Amino acid sequence: MITKRIIPCLDVKDGRVVKGVNFLGLADVSSPVKLAQFYSDNGADELVFYDITASAEGRALFTDILCEVAKTIFIPLTVGGGINTVEDFDRVLKCGADKVSVNSGAIRNPDLIREAARKYGDQCVVLSVDAKRVDGVFRVFAKGGRENTGMDAIEWIKRGVDAGTGEIVLNSIDTDGVKQGFDLEMLDAVCRVVDVPVIASGGAGCKEDFVTLFQTLPKVDAGLAASIFHFGEVSIADLKQTLVQNGIPARI
Repeated sequence: MITKRIIPCLDVKDGRVVKGVNFLGLADVSSPVKLAQFYSDNGADELVFYDITASAEGRALFTDILCEVAKTIFIPLTVGGGINTVEDFDRVLKCGADKVSVNSGAIRNPDLIREAARKYGDQCVVLSVDAKRVDGVFRVFAKGGRENTGMDAIEWIKRGVDAGTGEIVLNSIDTDGVKQGFDLEMLDAVCRVVDVPVIASGGAGCKEDFVTLFQTLPKVDAGLAASIFHFGEVSIADLKQTLVQNGIPARI
């Protein structure tokens, strides 16, 4: 069985790592460069860097901080925020990113996925989907969870994979920052319709939440979290030991 990846997420606003609940109430955490180096040195399998207000503010992603982060770490780096064109892909890849995460930019221009996959390869294109239940349906939200697009999340993800997405990050707004566990129902719905890696995001509160995730949904490839790692509530080394003790393969 392929080892499960543990991925810390740096949500960056105004050059600082922040974290909120249900995508709201952002609080300052740390320097992205220092935090990235800490995770690189302490067992993270990959790192995700989101410039979380770039799309909402209609600007390009901060590349100076990104370059510093990329120079500091020795694990794969996925970058997102304000990715609207193939030129944006080019810019962040040249800053040192290994994969590029697209969200609102793909909603505005679905051809972006196909164009980027054709130029850089499927493995480089990550579709990040912020989804929330609206009247019992999983709906796609844009601009950092601020705007309901009305799109069906499962159908949107299927379209993205057909266009060349190599990986899905599913962010459940319903469980984000609540620390009551991952959104297993939403994740299961996605895993049933795609054959690319799926990363679970939103809801981790303890080590056992990752155990439950991987045991319940073995098709999920990775667990992504922020605050429990940022605030030292869970160490990645301890988490991986717990996974292995529960028969879940992890890179120690």
